[in-house]
Amino acid sequence: MPTLNKIRSALAGATGHRGSNAAASPRPDLRRFRIALTAFFALDGFLFAGWVVRIPAVKAQTGASPSALGLALLGVSAGAVATMMLTGRLCARLGPPRVVLGCGVLLPLSVALPPLTHSALALGLVLLVFGAAYGGMSVALNSAAVDLIAVLRRPVMPGFHAAFSLGGMLGAGLGGLVAGWLSPTRHLSLLAVAGLAVAALGTRPLLGFPLAPAHRTAPDGAGTAAPADSPRPSGRTRWLVAVLGLIALCTAYGEGALADWSALHLTDDLGASAGLAASGYSVFAAAMTLGRLSGTLLVERLGPSRVLIWGGALGCAGMLLGSLAPSVWATLAGFVLTGLGLANVFPIAIGRAGDLAGPGGVAAASTFGYGGILLGPVAIGFLADWFSLPAALATVAVLAALASLTAWSARRAVLPGG
Repeated sequence: MPTLNKIRSALAGATGHRGSNAAASPRPDLRRFRIALTAFFALDGFLFAGWVVRIPAVKAQTGASPSALGLALLGVSAGAVATMMLTGRLCARLGPPRVVLGCGVLLPLSVALPPLTHSALALGLVLLVFGAAYGGMSVALNSAAVDLIAVLRRPVMPGFHAAFSLGGMLGAGLGGLVAGWLSPTRHLSLLAVAGLAVAALGTRPLLGFPLAPAHRTAPDGAGTAAPADSPRPSGRTRWLVAVLGLIALCTAYGEGALADWSALHLTDDLGASAGLAASGYSVFAAAMTLGRLSGTLLVERLGPSRVLIWGGALGCAGMLLGSLAPSVWATLAGFVLTGLGLANVFPIAIGRAGDLAGPGGVAAASTFGYGGILLGPVAIGFLADWFSLPAALATVAVLAALASLTAWSARRAVLPGG
């Protein structure tokens, strides 16, 4: 664990302030740590997207019915949710960099397993393993990012999530290109090799500057400072993490809903062609990536509370347009506004939960967020049957508004400078 002087030296170098023992530029080991962490965020999105685009081929190979495939796919979320809290404890005990590296090996290996199955049951079982590695990687990456942010004293969490989004876009695009001439087994095996190569290259930078969670403090119930990696956070701290988890859930609900239902809304309700309908989620994802790339600047200029509040409000307005507009182009514009609005809400909520309660806070808020991804597509389906798909998609706007109002009401307790 780095000493206090080491952390101060890193702070001085990272922020560009000269001191008696600090360089004028960021320390090389700290810079390499940040680059390696960014690469792992991108790898996380890249591998997940690579699997997603091969789902139709794996479905045909297993002969699974739509309902059986749906149950098998729940294995990803179930595995992730089941292991997130455990990963938080491992991060507190071993340090996030070591857990990132462990998941960096398990995740590539597990992504190669689905095309080796020949039944829906076997597919569901291997997806539990894949989901566990994916969820563990998410918690470990965000925990390491929270520690780095505390050293840098800059809100760079949106940039890491932008790398995840860019990795996902690259993985989906590459998967679409090779789908016609590479079998799922060969494609995902190549992804596994690439992932293991990234893990090997990232080992030295990640372990070269192990960030100590002990430098992070969070307010306890009495308003004093308590170690963020304390095994039993105070009741007030747990309540604040739950509030941040609720904000994460509200925005993740929209991500899951748009991923699964935007194309159907464009084709069935607005008469768009299949090609145009496919662009629905693409423009949402591209807007979210753009929003995250500018997220650090926005948080520095406006503060995290304003970005949460106005981001949720913009997401609400955008999704009202996206769900209720009578034309395809207005709907696509609504999806863009939704992506821009929601882009930084999840990263800020997860990062602040880590500030308050360390890796356990990241794990708890991430579990809430995955609950939103699980809930969104299912809830939209039931509501579309009972009412209509546009009315069901309007619930994304309702939850975005709830996230904005929750952030506003808890801004002084949850967010610095709120």
